Order: sequence, then C-alpha cells, then structure tokens
Amino acid sequence: MRFIETWTPATLVATRDLSPAIREFLIKPDDFNGAAYPVGSHINVAVTINGQPETRSYSLVGEVDARGLKIAVRRAEDSRGGSRYMWQLAPGARLEITQPASLVSVDWARGHYCLIAGGIGITPIVGAAQALARRGASFTLHYAVRSRSDAAYLDELGALLGDRLVVHASDAGERLDLDALFASLPKETLALFCGPMRMLDAARHAWIGAGHPLPDLRYETFGSSGSLPTETFRVRLKGTDLEFEIPRERSMLDVLNAAGHEVMYDCKRGECGLCAIDVVAVDGEIDHRDVFFSDHQKHENTKICACVSRARGTITVDTLHRADAV
Repeated sequence: MRFIETWTPATLVATRDLSPAIREFLIKPDDFNGAAYPVGSHINVAVTINGQPETRSYSLVGEVDARGLKIAVRRAEDSRGGSRYMWQLAPGARLEITQPASLVSVDWARGHYCLIAGGIGITPIVGAAQALARRGASFTLHYAVRSRSDAAYLDELGALLGDRLVVHASDAGERLDLDALFASLPKETLALFCGPMRMLDAARHAWIGAGHPLPDLRYETFGSSGSLPTETFRVRLKGTDLEFEIPRERSMLDVLNAAGHEVMYDCKRGECGLCAIDVVAVDGEIDHRDVFFSDHQKHENTKICACVSRARGTITVDTLHRADAV
C-alpha cells in the first residue's frame, strides 16, 4: 500500500471563513514538528456522519505553517456529509487525522509551469504557487471561479503572484478557454491541475489536443465531484439474492466492506484502481468519479472504482469474494 494510514490525535486550533461557502481549518497534531511536506499533500480526517464513523480526505493549503496544518472545506449540500460535519466543529475540537501524503510529483527543473485551479481546487495549488515563487520559476496560475467573491485565497495569491495570477470569473464572462491556454504553452511545460471531474476531463482532452504529453499534466482530484447529483443507489451482488442500499453519505466500498464482502483498497480517492470491481449489469447510469480509468473504459461500464464512483438506479457487481470459500 502506498498510503500507510498512521492516525494521530489533533486539535482544531482556529477557523476562518474565506467566502460565504468556504471555511479554513487550522489543525495542529499533538506530535506536530513543523516538518515540510510535498506539494499536493492531503490528510484524512475521521468524521462522524449519521452516527457512522467515516473518513474524508482534504488537501493541505500552502507550504508548511509553524502553527499547524491548514485545510479549506466548501460547504456543499450535495455532498456525502463531510463538509456538514466539518462546519459544525468549533475551535478546541479534538480530531483524528493521518500524516500528510502526496501522489503528485513535480519536476522542479522545467522551464515553465502552468497551474490550473477550479473552485475549491485552489487548495493544493496554493502550495505549488508558493514553492514555484520561492524558486523564482516561470509560471502562471489560472484560477477558474463562479465569481471573485467566491474565490478563496484571492488576495493572498494576488499579493504573491501579481500578474502571474489570472482569474477567470464566469459571472463576468471570463471563462477559462483550456484549448487556447494549452495551445499557447511551450512544449516542455509542466501543468498542475485541481478541479471538478468535468473540468479535469476537459483539461485532459485539451492537453492532448495541444500536443503535450499526458504525463506532463499532473493533477489532484476530489472524488466527491461527478456528472450526476450525489444520491442513494442500489448494488446487487452477482450470483446472490443480496442487494445493498448505498446512502448518499457513504461509499459503495464502505458499505460492501462493512457487510463482509471484502473489496481491496488503498487511496480511497479514485486514483489507484485497487478497489475496482466488475460491473455485470446497469439498470440506470454509472457516475465514474475516478481518474484511474480511461474515457474508453468508463464508457464500457465494465468496472467501477468502489471508493468514489456512484450510480443512479441499480447496478449489479461481482466482487469476486466468496464468503463460503475456504
């Protein structure tokens, strides 16, 4: 496993509202030593949703801070409950969190960098911008938001980056044209992206269309974003009469494992593919929220990443686990 989850107790030191819908949380682990962590790092936070223990993953904001670890959470009604839990916490609350971990690798020897953030996807991009500015690198940050009033860290980034920050506010007609942007970049550019799934799909198509190597587009994801609203759906197990309801606040992975139908997993972010299981039938529609499968594989609907992907209606799957096998 790439992520060995070492949990540690921590205290919520302070909160700060960055916009009407985005709140920053300063969290200090009991064993915090101020050690630096890689760009693109995240932590998992233990939460309680409808009386059930769950975990949620949040990107760390900025480079290391002597006061603790910072995350920012958008309050979303169409979510699985993590944001509602976090927003009801007050300073002094005790938490359990994991150590920072990252899947994003950055080649610091590139001639130019392009940072792209969509909405709350700015959270891991802040640290990348700080690191590149500190190194004196050539880069721009393109920040796509609904409106400037909804843009977290806008003042801080403007002070740090000046005209290297380009804000694309859709309510002002300043929509981000990924095709034009990527076509204008030097061929050796390394791009770092974080945003909702639809925006990532568009970015990958535009990146390839502009003739850039796909490995030069690095990204952080948040698997809560999808094409369909987050809603309850049902899962049947092949060869049995078992059917499970997957409530909107829980993942298929968690429900199946809690019921004893073992599904292997690692990242729980839709990135590694270890939790992928076979899809036998679909009575409805699958909402693939992973970044592991290709567009073609998602269109085939023969496998699903149980940790983040969801559905509308009922799907039949084969976990390959047989409870009566010896």
